Amino acid sequence: MKLAHLTKVLATTALVAFAGSATMAADIAVVGGSNDDAFWNIIKKGIDDATPAVEANGGSVNYLRLVNYDNFAPDVVQLIRTAISMDVDGLVIPNWVPEAEDPAIKDAVAAGIKVILMNAGGAEKAKELGAINYVGSDEYVAGKAGGAYFGSHGQKNVLCINTLPGTANIEARCKGVIDGITEAGGKGAQLPLPSTSFGDATAVAEAIKAELSKDDTIDGVITISAGDADSAAIAVEQAGKTGKTMLGSFDMNQAGLDRIKAGTQTFAIDQQPYLQSYLAVSLLASAIDFGTDLPTNPVLTGPGIVDASNIEATLAGVAKGAR
Repeated sequence: MKLAHLTKVLATTALVAFAGSATMAADIAVVGGSNDDAFWNIIKKGIDDATPAVEANGGSVNYLRLVNYDNFAPDVVQLIRTAISMDVDGLVIPNWVPEAEDPAIKDAVAAGIKVILMNAGGAEKAKELGAINYVGSDEYVAGKAGGAYFGSHGQKNVLCINTLPGTANIEARCKGVIDGITEAGGKGAQLPLPSTSFGDATAVAEAIKAELSKDDTIDGVITISAGDADSAAIAVEQAGKTGKTMLGSFDMNQAGLDRIKAGTQTFAIDQQPYLQSYLAVSLLASAIDFGTDLPTNPVLTGPGIVDASNIEATLAGVAKGAR
């Protein structure tokens, strides 16, 4: 089933109230990234658009966001514990740090909470934890697509900038990039930076600039977030590598899209975060309210490559706040 059709089916299912039948009211908690992370603001758009259908059937949606990423794993676990204490019926949660989160997610399932993993985790992890589905991108596959893209455009030495080292989905991204470029006949490496550098544009730019200045053979740079790509663009320019070092990113923001249109960034890997949250909340509410299930597992929302060939269509989605 195509995603466009699936979205329509989900919206219809969630909005229809079955006359004369008793239904549960789905109280759902969604755990997400920090307020200053633009990616998670698109996630919020998906949550906001799915919420009226949940509320129409007597339920509610609470979005629990990290304040920052300085104390990442313990703070995520605390949010899961908070959701459990709220006695919610459903939980949408990224499985960013399995060794820290798994026990808390299992406790949620044991408490009778229906769980969907979103954004990070995958189908096998969802099955292991007792979650009913996974909605998101396969990060390794997405990374491999990025590495292959570099290789198909002649790049030979690619650096994956990781500002959230130790995070399972981000590590998978960089591993995929390295494997993808290696299979294409090049080589790749990861540059891990302290998690405190995430969102620190100056620190990220200086670190990338230093690597580019140290190794003149690096002809490709990919960042794990759209915000980091802004820093990488500055680093490439300051290192005098404009036109020599291809820039890519996971996810995208307006600045990155503008660079793709202008030709100073080559591509972005889109996991379609709007669909991740919209589908996850809709699926979970429908499962709680009506006992529905979806045979498609996982529900993959990416990867999609955004480059000069489809930038105009992508910008049309951005204008509506969903990309």
